[in-house]
Amino acid sequence: MAIEVIKPGLATSVQDAGRPGYYNIGIPISGGLDQYSLRAANLLVGNDEGAAVLEATLLGPELLFRQAAIVAVTGAEAAPKLNGKPQPRNESFAVRANDRLGFDFMRAGARIYIAIAGGIDVPPVLGSCSTYALGALGGFAGRKLAAGDVLSTGAAKPSARAGRALAADLVPAYPKSLELRVLPGLYFHRITDESAKSFFEDTWTVAPEADRIGYRFRKGRALVFRERKQPFGAGSDPSNIVDAGYPYGSIQVPGGLEPIILHRDAVSGGGYAMIGTVISADMDRIAQMQPNNLARFVEVNMDGALKARAEYKNQVARLTASLR
Repeated sequence: MAIEVIKPGLATSVQDAGRPGYYNIGIPISGGLDQYSLRAANLLVGNDEGAAVLEATLLGPELLFRQAAIVAVTGAEAAPKLNGKPQPRNESFAVRANDRLGFDFMRAGARIYIAIAGGIDVPPVLGSCSTYALGALGGFAGRKLAAGDVLSTGAAKPSARAGRALAADLVPAYPKSLELRVLPGLYFHRITDESAKSFFEDTWTVAPEADRIGYRFRKGRALVFRERKQPFGAGSDPSNIVDAGYPYGSIQVPGGLEPIILHRDAVSGGGYAMIGTVISADMDRIAQMQPNNLARFVEVNMDGALKARAEYKNQVARLTASLR
């Protein structure tokens, strides 16, 4: 089935569950920034959980369907519109040949996930259909979508049908202010005690530059790094270190000014100290933060991080069970 991109939106790309296993050679995991919403969209249309979908950021695309299809939209609060008529979010619906699918603006949340029964059909690269635009890898021609692109889909499964919906308690909320749990990292001791305190006390604001590579935060107090003798191979700023690997979700603060949380398209290493890591259970929540949304960082220990991960996995299991 062919789907023509009439308007691409602000940043729409093909994403699936991701490309694990290549971080050691500098290729990030990529995939949907909000993995929960990606799974939900796929399950609603009868796809495998990690099938390729469209991820749209802040402004959705306009798509022309050349054949009938079953579609579901999850994630940010942006009403789908079929030929101008509103359609339900978090519920599969039917699309007829020559229908146009567009979207209202995103009232809350930053990313929607558009699943089509059969999945988006693009050639897998290193085992994944996900777009890694910084490396021009995967997805549709290694880039975000543009007007005039024509997408193909696979064959829908017999289980695909309209009217399958998420239960209310499985639909995430997208508040404009939230708490992000952080496990202090290997270089947390490099900031002063006063800065360590202010990092967790201050309210931080998402910067406009936030994207799939990293989320930048502003308006908290600058962090002061302890003076040290410059190590061989490290930059001169106290926030610099000898190059090291960057964990997914790690927080760096170049020059002590603005924390950056590295997300699924981030480079795998570099020369900035990582003062902590956002726990895996909260990474989907970051993906749905709009510019100017607010966050507080909350310190947790390893036990707290593991407990949160188990709770997240339980929620995913409930989602899967409810739609299968």
